[in-house]
Amino acid sequence: MSHPRFSYSHRGHADPVPGAPALALRGVTVWYPSAARAALDDVSVTVPVGARVALVGANGAGKSTVLKAVAGLLPVAAGTVQIFGNPVGACHHRVAYLPQRTAIEWDFPITVRRMVVTGRYVHLGWLTWPGPRDWEIADQMLGKLGLAELAGRQIGQLSGGQQQRVLLARALAQEAELLLLDEPLTAVDAETRAVLATVQQELTVAGKTVVVATHELDRLEDHFDQALHLHDGRRVEGARAELVS
Repeated sequence: MSHPRFSYSHRGHADPVPGAPALALRGVTVWYPSAARAALDDVSVTVPVGARVALVGANGAGKSTVLKAVAGLLPVAAGTVQIFGNPVGACHHRVAYLPQRTAIEWDFPITVRRMVVTGRYVHLGWLTWPGPRDWEIADQMLGKLGLAELAGRQIGQLSGGQQQRVLLARALAQEAELLLLDEPLTAVDAETRAVLATVQQELTVAGKTVVVATHELDRLEDHFDQALHLHDGRRVEGARAELVS
């Protein structure tokens, strides 16, 4: 994986610490402005390299907050987050974040292909445009997710399932080692579900680490190695606790 010529957003590109887990949260607390309680309250979890982990809980449990804190989109009020042994931002090119589809402005005038290639920007830095290799990777991801014929369409012209696959293609184009997927199966069609399941399996075979926020409890044991159950921002032990490290 190449390093960009210029870093940005005060972030760096440190190498992984040998033997460190992919992700380690220690007593993490996160507050939203003007909130009556913490969105996350003293949450700890360790995710080994190559693991598939589910963040489980109802809406508002704190699943998205965990992913945003790891991605560096929310400040941590207390505790620590380490990614491959480094603090948040030290190796941000190794972390790909797939937000909920509702968080995207789909009316933005950009084509599917151009949106997917933005997953390469983290490797480019300032003042550098995508090169032939970046476009090649973007096209590979479009083909993998069955979107090649839609490459020239404006992103708002797609179905919900197709839009979800575009977001995943963009995340995959980054070639990250840790992928954070926020509710990727919400309101998608059967074809998209099948594609996402296949891609997740391929990521596991490739040794990637995948953390998925979900409120779907069926077949957790079949699709994930671990589960972190959340309720009102706290970690909850209990059902399926044997999956949690």
